[in-house]
Amino acid sequence: MALKTYAWALTSSVGLFADALESLVNLAAGVMALLVLRVAERPPDADHLYGHEKAEYFASGAEGTLILIAALSIAWSAGHRLLLPRQVQRLDVGLAILVLAALVNLATALLLLSAGHRLRSITLRANAQHLLTDVWTSAGVLVGLALVGLTGWQAADPLVALLLAAHIGWTGLRLVSSSIHGLMDRALPGDEVGQVVAVLDELMQREADEVRYHALRTRRSGARSFVSFHVQVPGRWTVQRGHDLVETIEEEIRRRLPMATVFTHLEPLEDPRSYRDQVLDPLR
Repeated sequence: MALKTYAWALTSSVGLFADALESLVNLAAGVMALLVLRVAERPPDADHLYGHEKAEYFASGAEGTLILIAALSIAWSAGHRLLLPRQVQRLDVGLAILVLAALVNLATALLLLSAGHRLRSITLRANAQHLLTDVWTSAGVLVGLALVGLTGWQAADPLVALLLAAHIGWTGLRLVSSSIHGLMDRALPGDEVGQVVAVLDELMQREADEVRYHALRTRRSGARSFVSFHVQVPGRWTVQRGHDLVETIEEEIRRRLPMATVFTHLEPLEDPRSYRDQVLDPLR
């Protein structure tokens, strides 16, 4: 942020102003992510029996909102510069400083992205995507300022800034959308649900008696996944036999989805009440 602000002060480039402003948003988002991750990593307690992982969605949503605000500010400044052109100065020094700042951001973003995928943290991934957006912003500013230096066309600087504002705004919208889906308990991705279905089909086919399942529901809360379903077995089975089956199923699902919490409910096939709870609210 300091490097880009200094480069902006040297050159008076609205593109560099946009880049410096986004770095300021990066700083605010990084501090927010740090605070939220400290909350999300807390173990379950008496008031939060399912853990605190959902706190991550607030951080990514806030970061997306900050990105949108930055995009609007950049678009406003670029539009003003188009109406009132101003000479860009000291391009050589400004560009050199910008390249250095972009390389620092790129290294940090790749590190965060790797950690975010490894730890399944939406906050770290959102922060990494924000930094990668900043790198693309810097690349666009470099192109715009290079055009100014080579052709003398001063409008290239604010025009590039407008394009970057649109790109940054789209990134912000995606982050906000992702956070809303998380807070709304969206189902797990199709490939993960497919893993659960595969386990259920494989293990139930091994039983000589007829065994079924229904009411499969999934959701994600930060890094943790939640899976629930009902297993229907013949009423003549002992409790122990039914329990052994669902324990085997749960263990295999957790093996394939390491951060999954699995809830099962055992029901007799012959009882009509076993078929009334396939929907979330059986009273409706």
